Amino acid sequence: MPPHICEVCKVSRAQILRPGNHARVCAPCFISLFESEVAETISSTNLFQKGERVAIGASGGKDSTVLASVLKTLDERHGWNLDLVLLSVDEGITGYRDHSLEAVKRNSADLGLPLKIVSYEELYGWSMDQVVAQIGKQGNCTYCGVFRRQALDRGAAMLNVGHVVTGHNADDVAETVLMNLLRGDLPRLSRATSIVTSTPSAARASVARDEKAEVTFTNVKRSKPMMYAYEKEIVMYAHHKKLDYFSTECIYSPEAFRGSARTLIKNLERIRPESILDVVRSGIDMAKLVPTGDGKSQGACTKAKAPEVAAADDEEADGGCGTSNSNADGDSMAAMERKLQQDARAEADGNETEVKLPSQPVNGQRHGRDHTHEAYSSLSPSAKIDGQDHDRHTAQPTTTVPMQTKREKKSGRKTNIDAPAPKQRLGQCERCGYLSSQAVCKACVLLEGLNKARPRTGVEVGDGG
Repeated sequence: MPPHICEVCKVSRAQILRPGNHARVCAPCFISLFESEVAETISSTNLFQKGERVAIGASGGKDSTVLASVLKTLDERHGWNLDLVLLSVDEGITGYRDHSLEAVKRNSADLGLPLKIVSYEELYGWSMDQVVAQIGKQGNCTYCGVFRRQALDRGAAMLNVGHVVTGHNADDVAETVLMNLLRGDLPRLSRATSIVTSTPSAARASVARDEKAEVTFTNVKRSKPMMYAYEKEIVMYAHHKKLDYFSTECIYSPEAFRGSARTLIKNLERIRPESILDVVRSGIDMAKLVPTGDGKSQGACTKAKAPEVAAADDEEADGGCGTSNSNADGDSMAAMERKLQQDARAEADGNETEVKLPSQPVNGQRHGRDHTHEAYSSLSPSAKIDGQDHDRHTAQPTTTVPMQTKREKKSGRKTNIDAPAPKQRLGQCERCGYLSSQAVCKACVLLEGLNKARPRTGVEVGDGG
């Protein structure tokens, strides 16, 4: 069988089969296409302002290394005049992070970008090795994730940077979507599927205009320029560009729940590679259907998210996104959410709704006829069409039977169903000042638990003589 020719240049031999559109391209054309798609994502979403100071979250892995290389190339090509700097977080994992930081230092020298390293030990007084020794391997990724997000913001504030970009790819976003679905945590879909994960504030806008303005770690914008790039293509880009990156997995990550979602995504990819972007697109649409705090939803399919996602948006079934029969405003989801809230309040109040159905005929006779006729006569005129009862079995009278719940029996109190449901409001942690919907942010809560269990005095074993 003769070798395939590149579908772009029509000259060179094809070396790469792209997972998104199954196009066969040569290495130079693939590199050009990959960079062009990232540039299109950045331009279509207006991620950067001209002359903006941007920190690249650099871990030494393939994603952050490719991101730094692509942004450096695109900045020179398109004249964005970005002030790029590498920002790394040292979690204190011996045998993993210390080696990956060496790769970050080499990339800093190769790309000519300054490097700033912040450590957990410096910020929190704990390294991840110490945290794992304290709590064990189960649940340690929760600590690391919370600390790392705040560490990136604190490091950006030290550099007076108002924008941090991370190397999250389409596979990462698809895994996060599945994790939120498996955990039933739909409200987090919006943050997981948004290319900008922090809303710009007025304080940060002033920073963009005034270089001397101070950036606080609560005013840092985070974005994912490679959100629609396949992980396989990132690996191929790094390979053909001969980039230097660290490929060893974190020694504590096998215990993480994300590993289960990753296995499922990889199994789907083997069957149908484009499933990854389909999961991402579905997560974006579902996030728009989830009601907000006021019971409303943003609606789905209102604008294109990415060139590759938009190109793949071919709906064949009626009622899908983009069709005239679709419920674009998400009212059905909002109504369902309100119904669930009403049911929850009724359950808390101990009320049970009993629906009386018409009695069945017994021995050829119909019992309860008078009661049914009475219910029928009380129906609204709209329920009767042409003198016929079309809703006889659905429009029966209902009665509410109050029942006392176990909680009320024990406490003797009754829940006030008329009280409005509490709404989360984003504020600042009263201890560290970080953005939080609670009085104390999650990082401070985790640190408090760790510090309580830490011995206040060390125990040293000396020589007996």
